[in-house]
Amino acid sequence: MNISLSLARRHSIPMGVVLVVFIVLWYALAIAMNASGVIARVLPSDWSWQDLLAATWNMSRPVLPTPHQIIIDVYNSITQWPVSSPRNLLYHAWVTASAALTGFAMGTVLGIVLAIIIVHSKMLDRALLPWIVASQTIPVLAIAPIVLVILGSLNITGLFPKAVIAMYLCFFPITIAMVQGLRSPDKMQMELFYTYGVTNLDTLKMLRFPSALPFLFPACRVAIAAGLVGTMVAELPTGAQAGLGARLLVGSYYGNTLMIWSALVVASLLGLFLTGVVSVIEYWVMRNRRIA
Repeated sequence: MNISLSLARRHSIPMGVVLVVFIVLWYALAIAMNASGVIARVLPSDWSWQDLLAATWNMSRPVLPTPHQIIIDVYNSITQWPVSSPRNLLYHAWVTASAALTGFAMGTVLGIVLAIIIVHSKMLDRALLPWIVASQTIPVLAIAPIVLVILGSLNITGLFPKAVIAMYLCFFPITIAMVQGLRSPDKMQMELFYTYGVTNLDTLKMLRFPSALPFLFPACRVAIAAGLVGTMVAELPTGAQAGLGARLLVGSYYGNTLMIWSALVVASLLGLFLTGVVSVIEYWVMRNRRIA
């Protein structure tokens, strides 16, 4: 217990210092970027530098909102409107999260299936793996409109097209990690299973897949964060009415930087929450695996 507390203090102090410096620099930058808009007004002659600071930190349409403005805007959005209202950021977070989680599930299944195929077939390893790597050289900003147009021509709209974009970003880290994980059992273990005549399917279930779990969960954390980004990117070209990407788009249309930053903060918190859920699942699975 004492060791864990000392480690926590050792890490928390540097993190706290960095956070304080970051916030101070943010407020200073807000002064520099918002001051021109305040000075452009006809200011009273008795204004002091304290009044100028207060004005730059509390503009209704700031160039760079301050942290307290963003916190207040997020709080008001969550508390002053019902969850089902488009003015509530939790509503937009749920719309984005549902598509991201759907794409993450699809990408995980696709990545695991591809990894199993690659591991068990040398021919498919040489044929598929280079194309899987090459697929990630296409920027998601370029491929998202193409996918949305194709699926839209088939009358497939709503959540599924966004989930497909999320899947495109999710499956790659899962595939690469699972290929490495499924190949992680050493030669002696594989030869032992072969000696006892264990089938490939049973070897996969009893040896390869359990050995791949330490590789799978870190890839899942990367994948779910990438899937969230892909979902928000997919919401931009569709002109969607809901979702954090749509919120960013509306804010850019009306020049409302406070709306943009609030959506970004909620998206960051959503990403932390989703990766945290994956970490909790990893801890539970790996603990039970060790006990078994």
